[in-house]
Amino acid sequence: MTQSPAKKSFFNRNVDLMNGPIFRSLLVFMLPILVSCLFQQLYNTVDTMIVGNVLGDTALAAIGACGAIYELLVGFGIGIGNGLAIVAARAYGAGDEDQLKQTVAGSIVIGIIASAVITLAGAAGLHPLLELLDTPAEILEDAYGYIIIIDLGVIVMFAYNLCAGLLRAIGNSFMPLVFLVLSSVLNVILDLWFIAVLGMGVAGAGVATVISQGVSVALCILYVFRSARLLLPGKKHFHVESRLYWELFSQSISMGLMSSIVSAGSVVLQYGINGLGTLVIAGHTAARKLFAFTDMPLSAMASACSTYVSQNYGANHPDRVRRGMRDIYLYSVVVAAAAVLLMAVGAEWMVKLVSGSSEPVVLENGARYLVWNAPFYAVLGVLLSTRYALQSMGEKVLPLLSSVIEFLGKIVFVLLFIPRFEYNAVILCEPVIWCFMTIELLIAYRHDPFVFPKMKK
Repeated sequence: MTQSPAKKSFFNRNVDLMNGPIFRSLLVFMLPILVSCLFQQLYNTVDTMIVGNVLGDTALAAIGACGAIYELLVGFGIGIGNGLAIVAARAYGAGDEDQLKQTVAGSIVIGIIASAVITLAGAAGLHPLLELLDTPAEILEDAYGYIIIIDLGVIVMFAYNLCAGLLRAIGNSFMPLVFLVLSSVLNVILDLWFIAVLGMGVAGAGVATVISQGVSVALCILYVFRSARLLLPGKKHFHVESRLYWELFSQSISMGLMSSIVSAGSVVLQYGINGLGTLVIAGHTAARKLFAFTDMPLSAMASACSTYVSQNYGANHPDRVRRGMRDIYLYSVVVAAAAVLLMAVGAEWMVKLVSGSSEPVVLENGARYLVWNAPFYAVLGVLLSTRYALQSMGEKVLPLLSSVIEFLGKIVFVLLFIPRFEYNAVILCEPVIWCFMTIELLIAYRHDPFVFPKMKK
């Protein structure tokens, strides 16, 4: 198998990340991921806008109250998919087609098992968990109705992220975008139909999300069969090779656990937020939806970084890894500066647009959250890219440790600071924790023996 770029057509746009200008290649590869992130977030934000404007603040708070659980469920599935794609990208970088097909086969097996476990665990524990989180009684059943539908659709969300991750592993970030744009249009139509026309309430938003992502999966699989047969395993590739399966399992579980620990920390933080009242929950929900949009340039570049580092690790190009990480760090600073300007000008207006609320508490708290967080985007960008880089080079423990730091930090804030400083403590919780996590990850990166061979003992 060769790593030279495949011939470019509208449906085949692989980017060569192992040769040529580094930042230009990263940027070209990242841009479709950025737009994909935008449309993926639209799945949730369109739910929020329609629910807030059609059903009101109480229904909006219902979705917000289970937001952290949503991240926990979906995040674990996405983390597993990303971990599996990292192993595939290494095989592609090494030029080993047979290993790549074996990796895809193993990923399918592990993914099906993991999705089933997540769905069953969620079905058994979601309602008690919402009660444990002190979800207000007036929104409890609506919150459960939404999140149980998301839980039942975890395998659909996992399947899309695995398919998209495998395409990106071979340098194609364009086609996952095409599929997602098409299904996002469907999501908007279904949202309006289920909520505004059929009167299904917040549950309709969950159904629309799952159906729309199912369409993405179908389109992605069809494309692989027609135009990316490099990713199609044969029967022989499903033979269990213990060493490969252990690498797939350990890499995927490491990333899945990392995502779950981060999300578990968000669940803990949500407990502190839920005690501040329905209007505060609504304002925080709107702000978090907007935050998810504004940090997309960072998360998209971190995702591109994962493929870039994985391929160059497989191809044994440590110098390209070093130079690429330097460029990504500078990029993060530029994004942070742009975010500061954007929030200074339009934070409150954006919160009002997303929430549909005119309540001062909703607007003021949401805007303050966005303005205070913006300067820390530079730290967040370094954190995300460094963590993905370490995972892409096979480091499983230290990135996981950074998630433990975040989890423990949120517990401290909920127990000590939120009861005293209320929503101001919620706002500062994550930026403070990001700083500690970034220090730990940068130390680990600087001592990585692949990137800095002189550090080898």
